[in-house]
This record gives sequence, C-alpha cells and structure tokens, in this order.
Amino acid sequence: MPDFRTLLVRKDPDHPRIARITLNRPERLNAIAEDMPREIAAAVRWAEADDEIHVIVLDGAGRGFCAGYDLQDFGSGRTEHPCQQERWPYDNLADYAAMKGYTEDFMSLWRCRKPTIAQVHGPAVAGGSDIALCCDLLVMAEDARIGYMPTRVWGCPTTAMWTYRLGPMRAKQLMFTGDTLDGRTAADWGLATLAVPPAELAAATTRLALRIAGVPLPHLAMHKLVVNQVMLTMGLEQSQTLATLFDGMTRHNPEGMWFRREAQVHGFKAAVQWRDSGRPIPEGDEARARIAELEAELRRRDAAGGG
Repeated sequence: MPDFRTLLVRKDPDHPRIARITLNRPERLNAIAEDMPREIAAAVRWAEADDEIHVIVLDGAGRGFCAGYDLQDFGSGRTEHPCQQERWPYDNLADYAAMKGYTEDFMSLWRCRKPTIAQVHGPAVAGGSDIALCCDLLVMAEDARIGYMPTRVWGCPTTAMWTYRLGPMRAKQLMFTGDTLDGRTAADWGLATLAVPPAELAAATTRLALRIAGVPLPHLAMHKLVVNQVMLTMGLEQSQTLATLFDGMTRHNPEGMWFRREAQVHGFKAAVQWRDSGRPIPEGDEARARIAELEAELRRRDAAGGG
C-alpha cells in the first residue's frame, strides 16, 4: 500500500470486502491540501487492485467530512500558487491544468469499477461536496451539511455534478444562492441515498455497503458502467471542462479579486461572512474601486512592516 499523508486507508477489519478511505486532516476539518486529491486517486487504485474488495466507503476524521479547499493560507495569504496567479496576467490554461488535475483525481471515485459510498457527517462543502458527489452513493447524518457556498463569489464546482444528481432546477437554486442542505433535505431532494440520525450513520453505511458487497464484482462493474455511460452521454465531461474554466474566471475577475483582497486585508473569515450573509457583493467598477483601496492598504502595511 502507498504511504498517505492526508488519508487513512485500510480494509474493514470485520468486513474485508469493504475498503475504508478516511480524509485525515481533522485539525483543518479535512480541508483539501495539495496532496489530498492525488492521494484519493492512489487509494482508489489500491482498492481497485484488490479483488477481495467490492465496495469503497469514504468518510472524514473528526468533526466533519470535508470543509473544502484549504483556503486559510491561499485565500487570505500573500502566497503565489497555480490557482491564484498574480505575478503575471492570469493564465487560464495554467489554472485549468491545475484544477482539472484535482477534478480528475476526485473523479477516480466515479470512474472506478467498484461502487463508492460517501459517509458524511458535519460539513461536506465547497470542494468537499465535489468529493462527496463523485461517489456513487451518499449516506448523510441528518444534521450534516452539503453545498457549494463559493458559487456566490470565487468559485464554480469543477466536477459539475449538481445537475446530474439533482436536475437543472434544484441545481440552479443551489448555484444561484450558495445555500447548503442538511441531510434530511438532501435525502428528500434525492441528493442523498439515506439520511439517518448521527449516532446511526456508521452502522447504516456499513449495512448498505454489505448489501452491495454480496454482489459479484463483474455485475457491480457492469451496472456502474451503464449508469455512468448515461451521464457521459448527457455531456458530463463537457460540463466539467466548462465548469473548470469558469472556476478560474471566478477567482480572477473583478469580483473574485475583490474577495481575495478583502480576505487579505480583513481576514478570510470576515470575507466569507460577507459572502454568505446575502449582502450584495461588489461587482464591476465598484469591485475595481474597492480592489484599489484594499491594495493601497496592503502597500501601507508592507511599508510599515506589517507583511
């Protein structure tokens, strides 16, 4: 088995037909670090190669499933990285290549021939919802939350799974508002396979996994391929290409750059609070004017030694 920095990967000791992959950055609510997407893909390859394993269960350590990309540093810091280019004009292809790589790693959960189940407690939000929705099935605690709040500013879900899982009207509702759903509502809407009381989450997921694990591997692979082919025929890959390009645009257009500067000056939590409050987000010329003010403040801090 490969070594993992951000995951715990093992066979279930009581049920060896079940592989368990745990997102393991509990101190950061399992936020997505640079290594995590490729480690998820490596863990899936490991489970694929073991013919005893019939089902893969993905969960999160600690207080939640996954709080999205780890933006505490990249969102409010002064760090250059492939998905927020500021030392040169925005290179959409460089951004696309970086984000498409993450998306393809998450999609290993969808492409693999074995069924995958996301077991969600706490938040599965922003990039964390991308990971959860790349799994075939979704079992949620009733009080868990799933959604993509950065659709309000600074993000577009690159996996584009919302429409394929919910249909266009519900997907538009969530993309237009950035609202999250609790587990009960996600099940009512057909997004979650099951929603159960938090204390019953692990047992309910295991029961479902065991029910599936009794089916021969070739049958599971064929049935998964048929359903996945329907989604491909509907245009999933084309939707992901467009969504990944748009994700880069949302981080580099005036509104996205305002959000980043707001986070750098006032802190990431303050910027998120504005984003999620429903307060109008500066756009166009107003955003450009605010960017100029915020950048002037950053220059003053640099001159004063404030970093």
